[in-house]
Amino acid sequence: MVEGKIELKEKDGILKSLLHQPKPVWAVAFSCVVAFMGIGLVDPILKSISEQLHATPAQTSLLFTSYMLVTGIVMLFTGYISSRIGAKLTLLIGLVVIIIFATLGGLSQSVGQLVGLRAGWGLGNALFISTALATIIAVSSGATEKAIIMYEAAMGLGMSVGPLLGGALGSITWRAPFFGVAMLMAIGFVAIIMLLEPIPKPKVKSKFGGSLMALRHKGLLVTGLTALFYNFGFFTLLAYSPFLMEGYSAIQVGLVFFGWGVLLAISSVFVAPRLEEIWGTKAVMIGALAFFAIVLIVMGVGANHSMVISVCIVIAGFFQGINNTLITSAVMVVSPVERSTASSAYSFIRFTGGAIAPWLAGSLAVWFNPHVTFYVAGLAVIIGILVLFIGRKALVALD
Repeated sequence: MVEGKIELKEKDGILKSLLHQPKPVWAVAFSCVVAFMGIGLVDPILKSISEQLHATPAQTSLLFTSYMLVTGIVMLFTGYISSRIGAKLTLLIGLVVIIIFATLGGLSQSVGQLVGLRAGWGLGNALFISTALATIIAVSSGATEKAIIMYEAAMGLGMSVGPLLGGALGSITWRAPFFGVAMLMAIGFVAIIMLLEPIPKPKVKSKFGGSLMALRHKGLLVTGLTALFYNFGFFTLLAYSPFLMEGYSAIQVGLVFFGWGVLLAISSVFVAPRLEEIWGTKAVMIGALAFFAIVLIVMGVGANHSMVISVCIVIAGFFQGINNTLITSAVMVVSPVERSTASSAYSFIRFTGGAIAPWLAGSLAVWFNPHVTFYVAGLAVIIGILVLFIGRKALVALD
């Protein structure tokens, strides 16, 4: 009973930490929720877009590739930009860019146009997301770890609500989710203008290309490479699995990914910190990655069965949530570079991994079959585990 009471108090402490935050944190967190909604928003409508715009699954999956690739590249320079014009203005510019390209995306007449406009959306996403994490840490009350959990909670909520909203609006027309995100981002824009005070610019401004130079630190490089291979599996699941859910409507696909996002949010906020205390960061990351790899391989075996794919998607969310929190926390402490620079460098690598996966996933299914798609994704995550294990001596700061 005593152990149960202690665990309950720990959960209550996390909840209190999340609930008792200044209004500026809530404004940025709300916008983070909407920004991360944009990642999974298109999942339920991928098949509709493919059918109505006469595109193959591989072509439609480029909606993720263009978005993630531009996000990753621009991440290299967000620290340089925000250290000169300020975090608040960087956030607002990012939101405006997202609003413009999300709206234009809803007006697209071809899959080529939509892929290009998702790239523009990725530009705004990079400016916003990279700066948002550093901003939440700067204005939140409590330790850095609690601020990161707040950020991960916003990500989990966004990724769970995004597919649900995409499915609900997508049942009307595939264009509606794009307009919905633009409207929500406009609300976030107003909230940040009204609630977030200007954050002092850093005394030492980030150098142009400083994020690439930061990757010379072995700990940050090992963490980033682990995230690259992990995100290959992450976005294979996110971008390609909807095409294997035969007979599912847009709202049904959205409900499956809603369940995935709920488990992702719960494990990232409550389970990850608890496991980290017991076994340490590196051990838990290796365990979460190993279980995620197993789920991907099971998806490969059962690629012809929609129910297997659906159940595995939801289960995967639990292990992905654990890894998301721990790997983000690791990036913030594993190197001596400034947090904004470390975040940009890490995000560049992981989003690059996320960009490769959607296109290659669809292509592997054409060249071979859908089974191979998920086997390769599982293998990528296993390589991430090997990178983490081989480079563990560079991560002594974690434990």
